[in-house]
Amino acid sequence: MTRPMPFPSLSRRAFLTGSAAAGALAVSGGWSRAFATPLLAVESLTLDVNGKAAKVFAVKGPTGEGIFAKEGDRLTGAVLNASQAPAVMHWHGQIFTPADQDRGRPDGGELAPGGTDQVDFFLTPGTHWMHSHTLSEQQLLAAPLVTREADAGDVEDVVVMLHDFSFRTPEEILAGLGGAGAHGGHAMGQPMQGMGTQGAPMQAMPMPGMSHSGHAMPGGAMGGAGHAMGAGGTGAVGGGMPMAHANDVDYDAFLANRRTLADPEVVQVEKGGRVRLRIINGGTATAFFISVPGLKPRCIAVDGSPCAPIEAETFPLAQGQRIDLLVEIPAGGGAFPVLAQVEASDRRTGLVLATPGASVARLAEAAAAPAALLDLAFEGRLAATKPLAARKADKVFPVMLGEDAGYRWTINGRTYAEAAPFVVSPGDRVEMTFMNPTTMNHPMHLHGHHFQVVGIGGRRFSGAMRDTVMVPPHMPVTIAFDAGPKGEWFLHCHHLYHMAAGMMAVVKVA
Repeated sequence: MTRPMPFPSLSRRAFLTGSAAAGALAVSGGWSRAFATPLLAVESLTLDVNGKAAKVFAVKGPTGEGIFAKEGDRLTGAVLNASQAPAVMHWHGQIFTPADQDRGRPDGGELAPGGTDQVDFFLTPGTHWMHSHTLSEQQLLAAPLVTREADAGDVEDVVVMLHDFSFRTPEEILAGLGGAGAHGGHAMGQPMQGMGTQGAPMQAMPMPGMSHSGHAMPGGAMGGAGHAMGAGGTGAVGGGMPMAHANDVDYDAFLANRRTLADPEVVQVEKGGRVRLRIINGGTATAFFISVPGLKPRCIAVDGSPCAPIEAETFPLAQGQRIDLLVEIPAGGGAFPVLAQVEASDRRTGLVLATPGASVARLAEAAAAPAALLDLAFEGRLAATKPLAARKADKVFPVMLGEDAGYRWTINGRTYAEAAPFVVSPGDRVEMTFMNPTTMNHPMHLHGHHFQVVGIGGRRFSGAMRDTVMVPPHMPVTIAFDAGPKGEWFLHCHHLYHMAAGMMAVVKVA
């Protein structure tokens, strides 16, 4: 049985040395070179979760799980699917050029068991990640894809990857929620076609529905208050507006770097040193609040893009989002937990930063009180250090997020199988306003682009650059971006089961 492998904790010097030591597998001048060893391998393995065996996936790079590189590096080499299931890899947060597209398939295509593919693209600086774009993401088919910025400075990098974990299969979870298929109607667990860069046509996929009562469902799913708004508002108070809720899946564990707080990773750090926490929410249906008790963390980047530094006691992190927190370790040393508490719950996970010789106390897996629901108060404080240039929008789209009976999640009233694309031209300034009359938050992610948050409610402002923005119930959020290379780019909710039940569309750049 495999013990979780910690992600690297690296000083600036060690990070650069380690990147070079990975060899030409990760950094190359040409993609046609043949490699005896694949750059990346998707593997099946058995993991111990609280004393029980679990079958999961891992994405192994030249130096362990994931890819760790430096700005200017190119990801070049072979990807091997050494697992027994089809894999569709998404390079979350990467910005591709037409040249990247010409060299290979940087974002898409099914990789059959035993199959190999070639990738070749310049890595986008920042804290990013890679993950399956099928239900196998629930089984930990994900890993960091971190490209250290040229101006990162003399800090130690500590990667923290969060997961929600279930011993049930994702197909069982989806069926329990009331969903009959995956990704807008696929047979469950099958990868999607037309993954977003080659302009390949999307397959039409019917989406049969199942009833969903809003009560606890088989397979451990939790209906929660307020599902099936279209059916009359289960969970409404006094017949009024249904109540917002979270956590419609009841998970068996929450993991930080594949470990629970019952046996957390302890990362050794230097007394008086500075640490950059690169935190990735790889949870499929769970948002977290991040805290670092005993230290004063400053947010310096979100979704891999730098922002004006902000201090806070807790930091919201929706599914698919990343946050970089800078902390200073006291000269006297000590042990400092990095905690991720589940939204609307007292459950939590995390790891510990500890200086040599520090005593590490046991951490409770339950916080003193439940966390709140995520909102946009923190988002409204963020400001990009490299915002978009001011210009008038060429295309403006309203994007209505919908919830129907049968665990059917829609964009502008349609599932992915039914929807027409949002059509734009290369270089267009595009604005989208997300409106959410449903009962749950939706972290909306756009492939192949970084966008700027430019409006919350009726307030316009110059917010953060992101690739995933959380849209809470009854609070419009406006984003702006400049359309990238020609192709079809997914726009979807990063709650895996909302996406699987239809909440996905395409931005077609043509």
